[in-house]
Amino acid sequence: MRGPVRRLAGAALAAAALLLGGCAALPQDVLAPHGTVARMELGLIERSLGIMVGVAAAVYIPLAYILLRYRERPGDGRAPGTSEGNTLLEGVWTVLPFVLLVVLALPTFRDTFRLATLPSGPAVDVTVVGHQWWWEFDYPAYGIVTADEMHIPAGAVIDITLRSADVIHAFWVPTLAGKQDAIPGLDLHMWLEADRPGVYPGQCAEFCGLSHALMRFDVVAQSPAAFQSWVSGMQHPVTAPQSSLAAEGEVLFAQLGCAGCHTIQGTSAQGKVGPNLTGIGSRRVIVAGALANNPADLGQWLHDPASIIPGTVMPSFPNLNGSQLQAITAYLEGLRV
Repeated sequence: MRGPVRRLAGAALAAAALLLGGCAALPQDVLAPHGTVARMELGLIERSLGIMVGVAAAVYIPLAYILLRYRERPGDGRAPGTSEGNTLLEGVWTVLPFVLLVVLALPTFRDTFRLATLPSGPAVDVTVVGHQWWWEFDYPAYGIVTADEMHIPAGAVIDITLRSADVIHAFWVPTLAGKQDAIPGLDLHMWLEADRPGVYPGQCAEFCGLSHALMRFDVVAQSPAAFQSWVSGMQHPVTAPQSSLAAEGEVLFAQLGCAGCHTIQGTSAQGKVGPNLTGIGSRRVIVAGALANNPADLGQWLHDPASIIPGTVMPSFPNLNGSQLQAITAYLEGLRV
């Protein structure tokens, strides 16, 4: 008996671990919507689940009763009865699935068209471009391009145009909206809104290469006043070095050719290969959310980026000494809004 008892205990512990794991507070949770789109999508999930649970109960409860009530007993050799030719039963199990499909299909069609149609009224236009392996956010009405963090005003409709610069990606912010592919050569559209200010993590949900799992981003929802302040800051960012060390870093940034890949608004750096670095010092995260925005992590990225994002096109600078890394880090951290 020890073997079966141990296996049963192991199965019970595994089940308990799975159940307790589901109780964790997760930032990417489709069951905790924070916007109109996410609530509509969750409503469809709940409706589908309710129908499936009802169907399962309607099948398995009678089945369990029949198996127990009419099981063969010792000495009972009678043949079981049949329901062949029961027109009522056949009609019920033919019509009922059709009714359930209609109940599920009608709201699905309704919400599909609602989600495909931008609500009337003003909207903030954002062009989102997927790259291997980072996200670019372009605000054409404001002349702003940034990366890693998409700032939006809470309560406003965000009209998103999705593009890809290389392969198929998928834009997904679980608490705000469902997945939408970004396909090379094709503009796709979606919209979302956040109920209240907060930081809503998102990520690429389509396998797009070696570092796909590291392709994350944040949607930073702000009050309308705070969003306008961010817009103003991005349009007039701090670009002048704030110290002699940062001034040395600015010179190194130019000497190493960084300006050929990156843009810093208000400077001669106008490269389009890598992420736009305007205001990078004010971001919470860097490198598509793989690192926190602090001097130590930024210095590690500059020294050996491939150790953090395998397959990145960002070149490494192994010959930079400690003081040079500190200088470039000081310059970049000083680029604020």
